[in-house]
Amino acid sequence: MTRKHLLFNLSIIIFPWLTLLFIGKKSFKRYSWAGIFIIVFEIINHLYGNKRNWWKFYDKRKLFIKDELPFSVGPYMPLSMWLLKFSFGNFKKFIMLNAIADGIFAFIVMDVLKRFKIIRLNRLNRIQFFVYIHYKAYLLYGFQYIVEKIKSFRTLKQTQDTL
Repeated sequence: MTRKHLLFNLSIIIFPWLTLLFIGKKSFKRYSWAGIFIIVFEIINHLYGNKRNWWKFYDKRKLFIKDELPFSVGPYMPLSMWLLKFSFGNFKKFIMLNAIADGIFAFIVMDVLKRFKIIRLNRLNRIQFFVYIHYKAYLLYGFQYIVEKIKSFRTLKQTQDTL
């Protein structure tokens, strides 16, 4: 792995996770299950996309751990948790914020990563890549919605049990 690629991988893991120091303990606990869900789901998606050659990393040796995994572990959980914190309960706002973030990544950041010879799209165009990263927003919101329903059901049951 080139030094540039190593520094890039470390930065996309460390910086997003450092932002969670400011999300608050309550929000971290509230949205962490959805964050874990999206990381696992994203790893599965990356494995599939890697197998289908949807993108190409410029380093010669292809290794999931150094190529796709930092994208899964780095920005996905922290960004998902922040987006949930700022918009959960307002589905339209959540989808709009996700569309903006996903659009910036698909149409701007991917160009920057290509220019720095980190990664480029191979078998997907930008619109297909946008859809590939955006559809997960609906799953993330649905997962958090289910978590909230389970929590409210437990709270209701505990309240009834004490009466």
